[in-house]
Amino acid sequence: MTQVVIVGAGPAGATLALILVQRGIAVKLVEASRTFGRVFRGEGLMPSGLDALKQMGLSSLLERIPHRALDAWEFTVENRFLFRVDEPIESGGQPCTLVSQPALLQALIDEASVYANFEFVQGNTVQDLLWSDRRVVGVKLGDGRELAATLVIGADGRNSTVRQRANLSLEQQSHNFDILWFKLADSPKFESENVFYSILQDRHAFGLFQSSEGNLQIGWALHEDDSSDWKQVNWPEMLASNSPPWLAEHIRTHADTIERPVLLSVVVGRCPSWWTSGLLLLGDAAHPMSPIRAQGINMAFRDVIVAANNLVPLLREGVGDAAIDVVLPKIQAERSPEIIRVQQLQSQEAAQAELLGKSALLRWGASQLAPLVRQPIRQSWLHRQRQLRQGVTPIKLTV
Repeated sequence: MTQVVIVGAGPAGATLALILVQRGIAVKLVEASRTFGRVFRGEGLMPSGLDALKQMGLSSLLERIPHRALDAWEFTVENRFLFRVDEPIESGGQPCTLVSQPALLQALIDEASVYANFEFVQGNTVQDLLWSDRRVVGVKLGDGRELAATLVIGADGRNSTVRQRANLSLEQQSHNFDILWFKLADSPKFESENVFYSILQDRHAFGLFQSSEGNLQIGWALHEDDSSDWKQVNWPEMLASNSPPWLAEHIRTHADTIERPVLLSVVVGRCPSWWTSGLLLLGDAAHPMSPIRAQGINMAFRDVIVAANNLVPLLREGVGDAAIDVVLPKIQAERSPEIIRVQQLQSQEAAQAELLGKSALLRWGASQLAPLVRQPIRQSWLHRQRQLRQGVTPIKLTV
């Protein structure tokens, strides 16, 4: 019987598993973690990701789990309002929506679990790949079990074990920051509208929003040339001293709710090849994305649609291994143009923030001349967002 082994139950792995089992294909989904409740999981669904879920018939899942649409994006420089953009950005379009990713993943697994041809292997790591005549034919688990497969899908994230065991290289792009992630008590300011605040003060840049589960989350850009030891910083005071007055007051009042920050090491890059015989990489395993504008989960869903379009007809028919291997590079070829362009746009966004961060004169000019520069800066930002929100290439589920 045709069997697919998917490694990694993140957005790409869990969604693809459900799509395949719904179409009669046997799937074993392997996940190393015993719970989906990691400290950080990206939760921003752009219109491109929402559209992908709709095409896959999964929009109703959002109604059953914590989620909340963003109402606006607002930018401040040196404690001066720069500009604001209301959601949805496009006339008649969908607003960016924040969703509890752990709840979404669990809902996807629950949906797949009603099918007899699905098995979820949780809390078990993949130690190695199984090979026969230079073709991947399965995986070996940490407990010694071996799972045979017609096709192995590596969807196990930016530090993919599957990628390493398959000797598929990752060409990393340069980046100059990591992210420190904080959670703190909610603020009444977010009751009426949920605004994503981007704040630049001195050289410090951070984003603030209300998560789908009701607390506030802060992503602080930790630059590579920052000489201070972030583990020793008085973070409540550091955050407050670089915040607008309303936020500074909230942070100081609720300083005891600020959890120890989690360091998110940013990895950005692409694999020259996403595949080898019997194996395909998807999502961050193939092309780890920058955290800018929450592209990881959205690109993963779009990867799944293209992979399903190419693989489902072959897997249903039980064709030979050679026929499956032929479509693997086609999947990469179809997805690469969008991934390359989105990473370019993310890089442009990061470069602009870096330029402002390094130049006190530019920050002063942006804050003092805000009424004059507001519109051209706003239009430049909007121009970049269209493809980051809608995607670059048309994607349509056909199976």
